Amino acid sequence: MTTPPFTVADVMTRKVVAVLPGAEFKEIVTAMERWKVTAVPVVEGEGRVVGVVSEADLLVKEEFHDHRLGLVEQMRHLDATAKAGSRRAEDLMTSPAVTVAPEASLPQAARLMAAHHVKRLPVVDTTGAIQGIVSRADLLKVFLRPDDDLAAEVRHDVIEQLFPLSHRKVGVRVDAGVVTLSGEVGDSALIPLAARLARAVEGVVDVRCDLSARGRTQPHPR
Repeated sequence: MTTPPFTVADVMTRKVVAVLPGAEFKEIVTAMERWKVTAVPVVEGEGRVVGVVSEADLLVKEEFHDHRLGLVEQMRHLDATAKAGSRRAEDLMTSPAVTVAPEASLPQAARLMAAHHVKRLPVVDTTGAIQGIVSRADLLKVFLRPDDDLAAEVRHDVIEQLFPLSHRKVGVRVDAGVVTLSGEVGDSALIPLAARLARAVEGVVDVRCDLSARGRTQPHPR
């Protein structure tokens, strides 16, 4: 049976530091400093996420603190100047918040972060209620999987499935996340596929493929 892929729910932080829409500026800064986070979700009602306040949102106030803008410049920086004059989370936050579902895959979460230039995402259920927070660091947790676990998954989900008759002749070694496949298999056409599938196992850093068939060695695909 193929191992199911890791989801956001597997790696997210479940203890969430959040603020209410009416939270004051200093309250938000204090929460960030106390819990060592760079952004906090803004929630209302039954924990429904309505926005996110980040350090960038708060720093706007400092940016314009000693700099009086003219009318034209104020119009050009309308959102920023509005935030500079605000002191409550509901006025400072970025809304709507970019969120992700618990069942989303890790690549999906990573693409969302990259597309929206954020470092973390609130994880919400179908009602929009917060379930956790997933950060860039959380997405890297899969690379902390033990080498033995990676080797077992590659052998079971890749080698035994692709080479049911010759899988016992294949060696699977993992060192610091790098998989080495060695030995002889019956079908040379499947060797590149084996390397690609092994590389797709979550937590694998790279794959060295030294498999051969009928006396021919298949070079490691790049």
